[in-house]
Amino acid sequence: MTKYGISYVIISSLLTIVFFIIYYFFKNTYVLIFSIVLLILTLIIINFFRDPERTVPEDPLAVVSPADGKVVAIDTVMPDEYLKQKHIRVSIFLSVFDVHVNRIPIDGKIEYLKYVPGKFLPAFNEAASFNNERMYIGIKHNRYKFLVVQIAGIIARRIVCDLREGMNVKKGDRFGMIKFGSRTDLYLPSKVRLNVKVGDKVKGAETVIGYLKNEK
Repeated sequence: MTKYGISYVIISSLLTIVFFIIYYFFKNTYVLIFSIVLLILTLIIINFFRDPERTVPEDPLAVVSPADGKVVAIDTVMPDEYLKQKHIRVSIFLSVFDVHVNRIPIDGKIEYLKYVPGKFLPAFNEAASFNNERMYIGIKHNRYKFLVVQIAGIIARRIVCDLREGMNVKKGDRFGMIKFGSRTDLYLPSKVRLNVKVGDKVKGAETVIGYLKNEK
């Protein structure tokens, strides 16, 4: 389980235990129903905040997915932050059933961080990339620049990012999450050879999104 979910699990578990104890003494049907609802909610929260170990590809030219989910769009666009030219954007939609811990896609240095408040449109909506609450993360890898954008959704209202500008990061490192449904956009240089297509299911730190051109 990720550290970002410990408080949620503790609170929901304690509430569940308390209401089952109340039912044990008073045998009230409504209390029992509420206790069962709390138990189901606790199991959902535990599932949401799971954080499985992943096998990170050793190929230094491999760019991995920053999130679990489904690829809902691939296009070439000019982002509104950090990058000064068009990049390939791979948009990943995370349902409430996906692992929500975000991962670093490539070795490098954090050059840019910016939080932008915004709307809470459904994360699968194309407009969410530019209108929703979001966090921009710029990563410099040798002569290439990458941008990861954490985007809140209609349910997600809490973006967590533990990074700092100037920090050196490794591919596959955990760096945060978006709580309760979201979208993550990855902007890659045009020289990247894509390894995914729209509709593919991807796993953070494990699925190769694309391969960089050999820099030797």
